[in-house]
Amino acid sequence: MTIVDSHCHLDFDDFDDFAPERDAIVERAHAAGVGLMVTISTRVRRFERILALVERYPSVFGTVGTHPHNAHEELDVAVDELVRLAEHPKIVGLGEAGLDYHYEGDYAAQEQGFRTHIAAARQTSLPLVIHARSADERMIEVLEEETGKGAFPAVLHCFSSGAELARRGVALGLYVSFSGILTFKRSEELRAIAAEVPADRLLVETDAPYLAPEPFRGKRNEPAHTAKTAAVLADVRGWSLEKTAEVTTDNFFRLFSKVPRSALVVNEAAGAA
Repeated sequence: MTIVDSHCHLDFDDFDDFAPERDAIVERAHAAGVGLMVTISTRVRRFERILALVERYPSVFGTVGTHPHNAHEELDVAVDELVRLAEHPKIVGLGEAGLDYHYEGDYAAQEQGFRTHIAAARQTSLPLVIHARSADERMIEVLEEETGKGAFPAVLHCFSSGAELARRGVALGLYVSFSGILTFKRSEELRAIAAEVPADRLLVETDAPYLAPEPFRGKRNEPAHTAKTAAVLADVRGWSLEKTAEVTTDNFFRLFSKVPRSALVVNEAAGAA
């Protein structure tokens, strides 16, 4: 069984000792059957940390972009800069960018940054990693408006929104990625959504160091735990874990088409985690 952690943050300070600890994290991921990881950018001005990781580890790829919480700090980041930085062979997507209305913030800056990233995704044909939280209605409006200007590949990452956003997103060609939230006891509604997303649009992720799945909830998350979310997704879909790994991995390579399949580390000894 080999799966992909399509979204983690290995550059965050939650992981101590930049090289030694990350070496162990990547090794544990491989041992658990996680054959590839994408470390997601949240600040373009810290992009050098992403580059250091993707250049050190053959099975780690990255993105470039600005998280909505940081959008007001990086409004000077233009489409051309994102496009240029994404030319690196191991930078395989844009973002994460999007809308987050859960906290008070500069929502106008978030939307401006989001549209900039959409334009870069459209220009490069690289997938946009979308952060959507407590902003379903406006997210649908922006996605439908922007898709009307020209299609772009994208994934609704760490999905925790309502069924309508999932449905409308899929209709626009988006993928939907589920994190450890899917395993939480009170996530019955989210599991119902996961049961209905078309099989060819499903991804799994950790969003590490956050949102560790059961039974690790409350602890620091890491890519090795991706299999826990995949196991719950398998149960929701009525699939084997092996089929879930195969489907989500195939979906990953279809969306993140810049990533070569040869980069996938296959651990024949890894089974259900």
